[in-house]
Formats: sequence, structure tokens, C-alpha cells
Amino acid sequence: MATKPVIEIEYCPKCNWMLRAAYMAQELLSTFTEEIYGVMLIPSEIAGRYTIRVADSEIFDRKKAGHFPEIKELKQLIRDIVAPDKSLGHSDKSTSSHL
Repeated sequence: MATKPVIEIEYCPKCNWMLRAAYMAQELLSTFTEEIYGVMLIPSEIAGRYTIRVADSEIFDRKKAGHFPEIKELKQLIRDIVAPDKSLGHSDKSTSSHL
């Protein structure tokens, strides 16, 4: 049996981003109950850091992206790694373009 991945959210406590990290952790735990082992919140020693990793692989960095992830975007990134066939319902990528 494969080991379930741990999602790590490293955030800057000096920037008061703990509540944002905790909210995202709650959303991910609710969505991926069966697919992940857990979510670890890591207070960073590096100012301004907000990085998300799945199984030690970085999937999102606020500084590189120039913004915080929307929860919909984050769920899609994680789903594509931990459960590619899982439907996210209304949070899923749209399959048709809006005209």
C-alpha cells in the first residue's frame, strides 16, 4: 500500500499569514480526506514566505507566482498529484470555454 502524502504549508508568521494557512489546511483536509495523510503548518524563518509542498515537492510559491493561491487553484494543483481522477465538483477546472 502506498503511503499517503503530507501537504506542507510554510508561511510567514511575521506577516500574520497563519490564519490563511490554517484556512487552506482545513479546506484541503475536507476535500482530500481519503487521499492525504495530513497537512503540516510550518512557521517560516524567512520573511514573506508562503510555499506549499506535496510529498516534499514544491507546488506553489507566493513570491514566484506573484500572488497567493486561490483555494480552487490550490485544490486543482493538489488533486492533479494525489488523486488525478477525483472530481472537485464546482471547484473543478472548466472543460469548456465561456463565450
